[in-house]
Amino acid sequence: MIDLFMYLAFLAFALFLVLGPRGKYAAASGWTFLVIGFLTGIPEYLEEENLLYPALAIFAVPFLAITLRTLFQNNQTAFQLSRAAAVAFLIFMPFALIASLRDVLISAVAGQALWLLNVLDHPAVFRTWNIIVTNGYATEIILACTGITAMAIMLGAAAGSARITPRQVVLCVLLIVPTIYVLNLLRIVFVCIAWSEQWFAFLPDPVGTTAFGPGYASFFWAHNVIMEALAFVVLAVIALTLFRIIPGLGEFARDLVSLYVREAGAFARWLTSAIGPGGAA
Repeated sequence: MIDLFMYLAFLAFALFLVLGPRGKYAAASGWTFLVIGFLTGIPEYLEEENLLYPALAIFAVPFLAITLRTLFQNNQTAFQLSRAAAVAFLIFMPFALIASLRDVLISAVAGQALWLLNVLDHPAVFRTWNIIVTNGYATEIILACTGITAMAIMLGAAAGSARITPRQVVLCVLLIVPTIYVLNLLRIVFVCIAWSEQWFAFLPDPVGTTAFGPGYASFFWAHNVIMEALAFVVLAVIALTLFRIIPGLGEFARDLVSLYVREAGAFARWLTSAIGPGGAA
């Protein structure tokens, strides 16, 4: 079901890029399908013991409400954010839609991760073309493990800028793609080693499941906590560097934060008034 909503979001955002500011309904549809896709994916995220994505999916609901409101008010910051999301989707979705393209990327990442593990004197072999086994512990490499999502988001943010030169485009690509690709390989290697060596076995598994085998707490903390937190730090550093390459991008970020803080504050005041003494509720 989540795939269906992602496809619909892709089509809506693509239409928005064609129509430009006249396509606010297409942009609104893209955001709506995207958030519904996140929400329908919550059971799958929880099954994988991923706590971050369900939290983001829930947070996306008020974000969607503000985005739709500002789009229908023809707010230029909301249009620029939608353009960035649309570009990110155009970069990411071919890998999600075309099996051969997806498999080539996964195979390349898995092969390089396997090579790096062996270089680091941590013997690893393939169980299948995308499952790495180290010390008896298996790690499956899927599209989400390739770094393509983060690359698409950051490239979308850069390309979504209203004013960007060809030189800035080249610099952004050179900054984003190699950096995320290499760091993602290191992330996979870290998770494989931490998982196989049981580095974090002394920590509890917050979800408490053993569905993925004994000692899963090490994978959970390495993959779902430590690496997720470091990913945010890395993306923040890349974003700050992008602000230097494209000065207007920093201004857009400030406008975006200001917009959502202002709209969230207005909603909070309305809600307080509505449920307070003498309110409608």
